[in-house]
This record gives sequence, C-alpha cells and structure tokens, in this order.
Amino acid sequence: MLRRTLLALAAATALVAALPATHAEETAMNAETKPTLVKSGHVAANGLSYYYEIHGQGEPLLLLHGGLGSIDMFGPVLPALAAGRKVIAVDLHGHGRTALGDRSINLPDIGDDLAVVLDGLGERKVDVLGYSFGGGAAFRLAVQHPDRVRRLALVSAGFAANGFYAEMRPQQAQVSGAAAEFMRDTPMYRSYMAVAPNPEEFPKLLDNMGAMMRKDYDWSEDAKKLAMPVMIVFGDSDMYRPEHIVEFYQLLGGGLRDAGWNRETMAKNRLAIIPNRTHYDIFFSQPLVEAVLPFLNGEDKPKDWNDVVKGG
Repeated sequence: MLRRTLLALAAATALVAALPATHAEETAMNAETKPTLVKSGHVAANGLSYYYEIHGQGEPLLLLHGGLGSIDMFGPVLPALAAGRKVIAVDLHGHGRTALGDRSINLPDIGDDLAVVLDGLGERKVDVLGYSFGGGAAFRLAVQHPDRVRRLALVSAGFAANGFYAEMRPQQAQVSGAAAEFMRDTPMYRSYMAVAPNPEEFPKLLDNMGAMMRKDYDWSEDAKKLAMPVMIVFGDSDMYRPEHIVEFYQLLGGGLRDAGWNRETMAKNRLAIIPNRTHYDIFFSQPLVEAVLPFLNGEDKPKDWNDVVKGG
C-alpha cells in the first residue's frame, strides 16, 4: 500500500511519468522518420551546465519537458516537430543529463537560465513549447525575458497553485526523497538512471521538486503582461480544474466576447482542449502536435464561410 501511495503521489504532481503511447498512436509515430540529431552538448548558465540537443532545420523552437522527465519524453512527437523546425530541446535543471548541483530548483531561476542558454546557442528569439514543469519554465522565460520569445505554447501548465484539483495539493506536499526506493520500477526512475550524470542524486531531485511544489504561487498578474501570442493547451481530463483553464484564457484576453462575424473582436491568443487526454499522456500525442504547430507557425487564419461557399 505504501508503494502504491507514493507512486500515486509522484504521478499526481505537476511531474509526469513518461508513459507509453497507445498501440495505435505508437504504430503511427513509429512510421515517422526519426529526425537527425544535428548537434548536442552543454551550455553553462548561472552555475549549471545545461544539456541540449538540436534536431531538424528551420525556425527555432525551444522545447521544454515535464518534471522527472527529459528531452526523451518527446521522442514520439519529435519527428513531427522537427520536420520543418530547428528544435532546441533542453534538459532542465536537475533533469536528464543536466546535473542538479547545489542550487534549489526554482522556475523563475530556470527562466533566467534559459535566456543564458539561448545566448550560448546564438539564438536571439525563439518560439517556445513547454509542458507541465517545462511549461512553468517557458512561462517564466516569457515573463522575465519577453524579447526572447516570439510565440509561446504552454501545455498542461497553470498560472497558480490553486489551479490544481483540491486533493492534489496535499499529495504534492508529500513528494520527497523517501519515495525514491518505491519508484525503481517507474519510467521516471529508469530514464533518470540511464542518462543522469549523478544517478545517485535521484532522492535529492525528489526532495528539490517536492520543496518547489510546496510553495504557493500566483502568476495571474504576470499572465496579463504577456504581449507575444500565447496558446494554452490542456487535456479534457487534466489535473487542472476547468475553471482555472478558463480563467487563464481570460487573463490572456480570450473568452471575453464573441469573435464577430469577420473575427473582428477575436483575441490573438488561443485555447485548445484535447479530448480523451490527461496530464500524463498529452505530451506524446499527435493531436497536441496538430494543435500547436499551426499556431507556432503563425497560421492563424483558417478558411471562412465565404471561402467554403465559393469553393476556395
């Protein structure tokens, strides 16, 4: 029972397990051509050494993974993302191939780190796609360094601690290194052990993530300041309350009025709710790619009724 409880606590946090895709999705994804790794390495940023990979060519897209994961979480959808993009995927502080070091894990700090990483890679301005923990890092980068972000897509990431369902917060508060032994059979543990520079620090990573999640936060005022186009994406069975999702969209200027016959009062920002998806399986889904790529590519104007009637 203790093992089951601790695993449930880990899964119920803003962290995420790299769960396998459904058989149908896996078959479709495996048919994709795997993107060629163009470059990989480390960039020093504020006392840390961030690991990165670059896949594909084209407009730069910064890709940020979820908690207790790594770049590898996006393996099933990376081919589609990199088909026409230069994807810059980063292992975040303490995750994957980026060592934990002595610094506490803190999203505002990571936001500053990412700006330094972009400098190190010679990237002035990028589109950003962040999931869960990576969505929080993407949000902070956009708030603290708005001149570095062209378009921002946040997946399963809220703006305040009260956005989670009420039962989630006490569970998040219990995440600590004590769970490490009980997580040996999980994808989080196995993937960390496979690539981490200091595998023995897994309990310390859990302590750090638990401490971060126990802190209250409300970034609603920051959300209002985002000037670049923003898209928020959630599963219809996400860990965030639907009311929080709607409030987030309204903070961004959406969901306040009818768009008008000719889209004349339509907000510039976007909301997507992906059906049949949870917080734990949205990040590798093809519908996610289909939702975010047109937005990130600036393809904002679909056909209207006149086009349909004219056969356009």
